[in-house]
Amino acid sequence: MSDATAPHGLMLCDDLIFFSRVSGTARAAGLTVRMVRTAAEVVAAARTAAPGGVIVDVHNPGLDLPALLAELKAACATMPRVTAFGSHVEADVLRAARQAGCDRVLPRSVFVKELEAKIGEWLGA
Repeated sequence: MSDATAPHGLMLCDDLIFFSRVSGTARAAGLTVRMVRTAAEVVAAARTAAPGGVIVDVHNPGLDLPALLAELKAACATMPRVTAFGSHVEADVLRAARQAGCDRVLPRSVFVKELEAKIGEWLGA
């Protein structure tokens, strides 16, 4: 992947419909975001072309967020900005994401509300 085609960011998510919403918003802002389905895919993609940002659905199956952040830090010369989102009713999961070291942690409803205005910031553009 050349720098010209490298995504501005990655999104760890297994919901294709929701990803389409995020990628469409990014595209409208002149940005690109690539969907990845596993933490291993995030790290592999980050090694190929360091993303400016990584968006993480904290409810992704099998996600070990502290391990992912440590692997990203090791894989990238510059640590990408990490924005995590999840269900507002699982405050303990969101709190754990903050404690793991995510730059921004939001309930999904706030993520959606701020999507258009903040996508550039979240993708490190």
